[in-house]
Amino acid sequence: MIHFFQVLTIGLVAGAIYALIALGYTMVYGIIELINFAHGDIFMIGSMLAIAALTLMGVTGSSHPTGLALAGLLIVSCLFAMLGCAVLGVLIERIAYRPLRNAPRLAPLISAIGVSLILEDIGKLWNGINFVRFPQIFPRYDYCLWPISLDSVFPPHVTCLARPADTVIITSNNLLDIIMAVVLMIALQWLVSRTKMGRAMRAVAQDREAAALMGVNVDRVISMTFFIGAALAGAAGFIYGLQYGNTIYSIGFDYGLVAFIAAVLGGIGNIRGAMLGGLFIGVIEAMTSFIPDSNVYGFGLPHGGGAWTRAVIFAILILILVFRPSGLLGQQTPEKV
Repeated sequence: MIHFFQVLTIGLVAGAIYALIALGYTMVYGIIELINFAHGDIFMIGSMLAIAALTLMGVTGSSHPTGLALAGLLIVSCLFAMLGCAVLGVLIERIAYRPLRNAPRLAPLISAIGVSLILEDIGKLWNGINFVRFPQIFPRYDYCLWPISLDSVFPPHVTCLARPADTVIITSNNLLDIIMAVVLMIALQWLVSRTKMGRAMRAVAQDREAAALMGVNVDRVISMTFFIGAALAGAAGFIYGLQYGNTIYSIGFDYGLVAFIAAVLGGIGNIRGAMLGGLFIGVIEAMTSFIPDSNVYGFGLPHGGGAWTRAVIFAILILILVFRPSGLLGQQTPEKV
């Protein structure tokens, strides 16, 4: 059980990142029924924008800010990544998608793939083809989640390092990443369900023509949807860099593909479904990665579970699509005629 809960903690951190990216996919699809395959690369650009912001503020690998200085650096770099990605998302919608809005569905799909390749090449030109280090300015502490005792939870205690075999550990980075992701997801849910813009988004998603007749500015709503979705991808890029300490131009494809699966799994077009799907995929990925190598332990999978993670994820997706095509929280809707 100790091992199970430790792996579960790792999966929740990865799942929070997948969920934030998946929200962008599901929002855009819910509004205009477009699979924005460039969304994963916007996430990649967000991680690089966060590094650029920290570099511009003079942060290096040897920097150790504390207190208000640390909080300011984290907030500014995160907001810079979110705003940069949000503006990028709006530009992509205005240039690559809006002119093709009434075209056959294949045209915007091909355009999305083209934008994805362009952003990937921009990432290569910007930081090269190798991993780029994300400055680890946030101090890393180990917190004991189990067994629970006051001296091993608050403050960070050496007991966590002394008993790794029988202790569930969560790091300060894990806590910050999960808290940020949960706050952003709650804020998005509030925006969509409680605000005037959210009502306009739901109206456009339900019937674009009727919403326009009722005075809703459809173009503005669609642009705002891209703005919010891309901003969440930028936040995910910042969280990724903070958690894993590096980035590379190709992570947009890898994480974007898994996040798209998470969106479909939860129910494409359903915000809560995207959140659930991201967390579910993250946990499944972590559980699979820790399956041992059958050649070493006599049981498990050849080459270990990490080599089969993508196969397991796609197998689950296929099963969901076969037995529940609308996803875990999606609803079957009659086709409009």
